[in-house]
Order: sequence, then C-alpha cells, then structure tokens
Amino acid sequence: MPEHDDSYAAAAIADSIAAYDEPPSLEWSKMVAGELFRPLDPYIRTRSDVCKRLLYALNSAAPAATGAASYAARIPILSALFAQPSADAAADTIAPPYIEPPFHCDYGCNIALGSGVYMNFGCVVLDGCPVRIGARTMFGPGVHVYTAAHPLDPAERSSGVEFGRPVTIGDDVWVGGGAIILPGVTIGDAAVIGAGSVVTKNVEPYTVVAGNPARVVRSIPRQSAPAATKPEEST
Repeated sequence: MPEHDDSYAAAAIADSIAAYDEPPSLEWSKMVAGELFRPLDPYIRTRSDVCKRLLYALNSAAPAATGAASYAARIPILSALFAQPSADAAADTIAPPYIEPPFHCDYGCNIALGSGVYMNFGCVVLDGCPVRIGARTMFGPGVHVYTAAHPLDPAERSSGVEFGRPVTIGDDVWVGGGAIILPGVTIGDAAVIGAGSVVTKNVEPYTVVAGNPARVVRSIPRQSAPAATKPEEST
C-alpha cells in the first residue's frame, strides 16, 4: 500500500473509533430495531460517512507484492469496518474475513462475520438492520444482501421514512454469484443458494435452493462440520 493510502486508511480507522464513542441517536436505535426511522438523521449520516471512508480505503488500496500481503494489509480496515466477534470467542479460532474488493455496505458495524468468511468481487450488504454471516460461509461474485425496505403506501414512503428486517446466514453456507437475499430472511447452516437466485423466504439447513423466487432443489446429506481454518490467500 503506498504511503498516502496508509495514512488515509489510518485516518479512516481513527474516525471509526471516534464514531463508536458517540452515543447512538434515537433514529439509529429505531433503524437497527427494524422500526420506521428517518435516514437523514445526523448520527446516521455520520456513521454512513465513516463507513464510506473505510470502504474507499479498502477498495482503492494498491495491490501488494503478493496476495498474502494484500490480505494482511486489508485486515485493520476490515476490523474497523465490521462488528467485532463476541467476547467469548477464542482469539486463536477467529480467522479474519477474506473480502475481494470492491465491497460495499451502508454502515459495516451492523455486519457480524463468523470465522473465515469469504466474499468474492462486487458483493453488497445493506446493513441498516443486523446482518449475521456464519463461519466459513462463502459468497460468489456480486452477491447482494438487503435488510432495507420501504413502506408500501406511497404517501408514507414519500414522507422519507424507511425500515428494515435483519438477515441471518448460518455456518458453512455457499451463496452462488449474483444471488440476492431479501430482508428478513434466515438461511440455515450448510445451505447452498444457486447462482442468480432471489431468496425471499427462509432456507432450511442442508438444502439447495435456486431460482426466482428461490425454491428447494434437493437436500444435502449431513456430515461432520469442516474444521475452521485461517485463510491466508484465496485460490
């Protein structure tokens, strides 16, 4: 990473830490809880601006000499961007996420990632409400996860209020490229989402779904869960 990239990333990380020190506004609390809220609230805009700076640092970083070095340089930015692992998680079992730029999200701090999550190029997560993605889950390129929603009534919608629904994705899930996961969906452990699918309803563990809207294609035989690993370079 060039020197100016390092300094920009360091400043973005410092801004993120400072933003965490500010008490959340009522509108932010309503947003995270899935209630109607006003997105132009100053605290919400500040958190959005902090996220944009971190994303710029992530997505504009110059490639290092090796893939492993590029991965290592991204870890401090990702640590500032996303929600931190729970305090009861053993530090030596947590593998940082491997995210191929470009990546985009609303706030980042409402996204909780399990150990060793992988996202390919061009993924988008709209995280007004919490998004939880389990360990070793993999996203193909261009996967979109949405928590954001708007009132159906046009008068209410034009008043500027929004709401959202949380999304939960279990461990060992594989989401094919170009899939879209809609607000309020829960995807169970070890499920597979076919490329290009639009997931509108919950997906049971160990099932394969595909299509628009996504429907069950087959079940997956249950086997022991794979051991957690620390990815150093994606293949």
